[in-house]
Amino acid sequence: MTFYPQIHGLPISLYKKTNPNNRSIHFSLFSSQISFMSTNQPNVASKYLLPFILVTSLFFLWAFLHNTNGVLIPHLKKALQLSDTQSSFIDLAVYMGYFLTAIPAGLVMHKYGYKTGIMTGLIFFAGGALLFLPAASGQSLLLFLTALFIQATGAAFLETVANPYMTILGPKETSEQRLNFAQSFNGVGAVVAPIIGGTFILSGIEHTKEELKAMSPDQLNTYLLGEASTVKIPYIIIAAVVILVAVLFYFSKIPALKESAAADAHTGFSLKVLRHRHVKWAVIAQFFYVGAQVAVGSFFIRFSKEVMNLPEKDAAYKWGYIAMVGFMVGRFAGTFLMRYIKPQQLLVIYALINILLLTLAITTSGKIAVYNVMAVPFFMSIMFPTIFALGIKELGEETKMASSLLVMSIVGGALAPLAMGAISDATGSMQKAYIVPLLCFFVVAWFGWKGYKIKLNNVRS
Repeated sequence: MTFYPQIHGLPISLYKKTNPNNRSIHFSLFSSQISFMSTNQPNVASKYLLPFILVTSLFFLWAFLHNTNGVLIPHLKKALQLSDTQSSFIDLAVYMGYFLTAIPAGLVMHKYGYKTGIMTGLIFFAGGALLFLPAASGQSLLLFLTALFIQATGAAFLETVANPYMTILGPKETSEQRLNFAQSFNGVGAVVAPIIGGTFILSGIEHTKEELKAMSPDQLNTYLLGEASTVKIPYIIIAAVVILVAVLFYFSKIPALKESAAADAHTGFSLKVLRHRHVKWAVIAQFFYVGAQVAVGSFFIRFSKEVMNLPEKDAAYKWGYIAMVGFMVGRFAGTFLMRYIKPQQLLVIYALINILLLTLAITTSGKIAVYNVMAVPFFMSIMFPTIFALGIKELGEETKMASSLLVMSIVGGALAPLAMGAISDATGSMQKAYIVPLLCFFVVAWFGWKGYKIKLNNVRS
């Protein structure tokens, strides 16, 4: 599902508005305003700015996790000698972690608050990163998958907390723009992950099957162990950074904001939230969107090798410098366009464009096919936060439950790559397997066209 926060040069519209009597100050984020009485609370703006920056940093962490998978899949396929289907277990581990953790994460957040949810997530995230060390030394697929599952558990806590927190950090009317803006800081993780992975994890050594067979057992084992061990230093650094973020959160004060009470009188925390039509369709749309997003990126290196014989390092750099920069720019562009185009309408337009791009990617070859796939992330950029924000509108206390279900729907990212791996192994063509994300975007288009509409009992839509 990407920027790390910056205090200096933060691209956020902060300004003050004062009435003729100088009685109120407004902190604004793209026209989202939280009013403070200046006479009684002179430091309130600072109180909310620091939590905004810290919570925004979390968007980088889970983006880094997701976007490293596109490097880990071809890398571990090579280092552990896996099939395409087996390599797709990497995505399966991550997104099953989300699926199984989303509800517990929501319960923790509901009972103990946002800060406890964040600290729990950071602890799991760091622990999973450290588990990469014994996994690499033992060349164990099971340990790698366990490490990724634990990291994903932490990411699920972070995402379950951060997304709804951003939507209530201001007026509900502009929640989509605010969440899209926060998720724009997600773009740095998406850009940095494949570049770091391509530089420090991928060796660039790609032996043919014949060359591997010609190696002695000792030579082969030395080569494979060396490939597996390249993950150690990057994941030690990841663990250290996450621990530092946890320390900052521990010593910071996070305001306990309340959701809108505009929803119906029911405030229970249960699956009954699915009785709301827009929540149900948001969960379905998010399932297919995340499936498409993960599928497009996870096998890009394999796809590029097949259609234009692009080396793995070059493919990783292209994905980072071009595709993920497009994703990052797309978030900012989408946030801007939502001032003039309704979020649900922009969602439909972008989904249809991606259907066209993937159709061209499947039916052409060489650079044309590769660059069509690389263009897809720009138009995917707004989809997750827009579906999320539209799906939790007007829910009051049920916002937390809906948030958990929307995070749980990320399990689509586990199943779509499995389908692609199976198609590739069966047909011998990763290019044909890209039919999977193409079909997923039809569901996203439907949600933006019809599924987003709110029909709540005792709530005026």
